[in-house]
Amino acid sequence: MRNIFIHKYNDIISVENLLLAWQEFLKGKKSRKDVQEFQLHLMKNIFELHLDLKNKNYKHSKYQKFNVSDPKPREINKAKVRDRLLHHAIYQKLYPYFDNKFIFDSYSCRNGKGTHKAINQFKKFAGKVSKNHTKTCWVLKCDIKKFFANINHQVLKDILFKNIKDKDIFNLIVIIIDSFETKKGCGFGLPLGNLTSQLLVNIYMSEFDQFVKHKLKVKYYIRYADDFVFLSQDKNELEKLIPHIEKFLDKRLKLRIHPNKIYIKTYASGVDFLGWVNFNDHRVLRDKTKKRIFNNLEKQIKRCSGVNENSKQSYLGLVSHGNTYKISGEIKSF
Repeated sequence: MRNIFIHKYNDIISVENLLLAWQEFLKGKKSRKDVQEFQLHLMKNIFELHLDLKNKNYKHSKYQKFNVSDPKPREINKAKVRDRLLHHAIYQKLYPYFDNKFIFDSYSCRNGKGTHKAINQFKKFAGKVSKNHTKTCWVLKCDIKKFFANINHQVLKDILFKNIKDKDIFNLIVIIIDSFETKKGCGFGLPLGNLTSQLLVNIYMSEFDQFVKHKLKVKYYIRYADDFVFLSQDKNELEKLIPHIEKFLDKRLKLRIHPNKIYIKTYASGVDFLGWVNFNDHRVLRDKTKKRIFNNLEKQIKRCSGVNENSKQSYLGLVSHGNTYKISGEIKSF
């Protein structure tokens, strides 16, 4: 059965959908001041947003910028609660349609996927390619240079236009896309803080996924956001893929592979992928990941005279997916 986007503009902007979106948006945010202020006059704020959308008067507000360094320095752009509520309302209608179009082995920001599923699939693929580790499994690993900052607005709009025939929905998404640029007037970039950005980059990179699977006909391929790997018994086969990958990313998506983050090596020698160094019979945490965990725990002690138990359990859950008995003990000792 053909996957058809059936929703109309009113399905997104209706008061009912905005209220449902609010319930999703509210999770984990009830204690935040801006959320509490919006909730204080919730129905008034939702009706005003609905009317602005209905009358085509909606304008996206400016972003609040702040920096984080977990795991590396990033600039987060946070929209106002009103806009983030709309992001949720759009997301919950668009996500099911586009998720059905994505390849199975795309793992970022998808229900039932995630980093742990991705690295488990990586291990499974390595076992198949190596014939249960009796043959050499080569891995080509790449990631994209300044991924979010280099998403081309016009290319993204062209992809969306092919899928969304309701002009009002399309125009609303265009407002979200155009609400942010890496530099004013450049027509590039999506904000890291938007829920819609997570879906839009998957829609964008789905073009690459389809190229890899149907044009290059690569069987063993996994992508998580801008990190992706190819597995093969033939090192030369992987080397031949590189110019095709680079050409497609450049010509079709206006993206470039990071020149310092592309390599081919054997799985048995240890492949660094999604925070873990993966080997034939085990995986260990990347040194940077370990350092980040302990730095964060130490910062909590300094700020709060103790470690947040939820944070501690979260880290223990993370490290439970590898060979980390010693690290688990160290975390428990905090």
